[in-house]
Amino acid sequence: MPNQTRVAQFILRGFSDTPELKFVVILFFLFDYMFVLLGNSSIIIAVIRESRLHSPMYFFLKNLCFLDLCYTSVTIPKALVSSLMGSGVISYLECVAQLYMLITLGSTECFLLTAMAYDRCLAIYRPLLYASRMSQKLCAELVIMAWVAGALYSTFHTLNTFSLPFCGPNIVEHFFCDIPPVMRLSCSDFHINEEVGFAVSSCVVMSSFALTILSYVFIISTIARIPSVDGRWKAFSTCSSHLATVILFYGTGSFTYLRPASQYSPTRGRLASTFYSVVTPTLNPVIYCLRNKDMKGALRKLYCGKKH
Repeated sequence: MPNQTRVAQFILRGFSDTPELKFVVILFFLFDYMFVLLGNSSIIIAVIRESRLHSPMYFFLKNLCFLDLCYTSVTIPKALVSSLMGSGVISYLECVAQLYMLITLGSTECFLLTAMAYDRCLAIYRPLLYASRMSQKLCAELVIMAWVAGALYSTFHTLNTFSLPFCGPNIVEHFFCDIPPVMRLSCSDFHINEEVGFAVSSCVVMSSFALTILSYVFIISTIARIPSVDGRWKAFSTCSSHLATVILFYGTGSFTYLRPASQYSPTRGRLASTFYSVVTPTLNPVIYCLRNKDMKGALRKLYCGKKH
């Protein structure tokens, strides 16, 4: 486009449009971020230190907690500093990097949850083959595949978003650089990019979700055949935490990413993003510790030096 200059920086709107709520919201995100750091890092350390937790399920949980730590660290510190300093300026390259890391971490978590569903399915549906099939090598390969797939998926979305020209306005109606609010700032027609991105996201996310659902079909059908109520509950309890995490992740993430950018609402977008980028990483450690005796024992030992 002639006589139009590409923007060199963006301005993040921040947590809230209401000045009266500024410090309340800042305190909420600050304490929540501290809880995310404490909760997820505690689980990682406990899994590493406690030999009883050296199993595939906890190996995947350790990686999930690491993803949650990285995910919140990509967005919250920058948003907190910007809000406290009163300036939401973020350079063009910083915005590109932030969006790339966000999509990489978010999609990697999506693929990791699918791998965790397969792990729980194999443990319940084929318990006699579980130890031989779910080896340390396979676990590592599944995690590496999740990271590689997430990076490739993120590369597509980053190129698809920032191949658009941006020549003003440059105010991002969000507290971090995300696809819908950034794409809406383009000074050209972004609908083709939007439709392509929506189609790819739908195929990738729904395929991953379908594999997760398929795993739970086998899990539920196996649990239903267990004769005793105690046996059914014991089997279900081994995957209940993962199921709760899956519902939280897909329920909040799909609200933002599986809808066209033209239908994006800044208020609803920030609210949904708060859930999947802040609340979900906060609740994951609670979910996995609430009914897990081994994890509670490991954390008690970590902080109190007691085994029981």
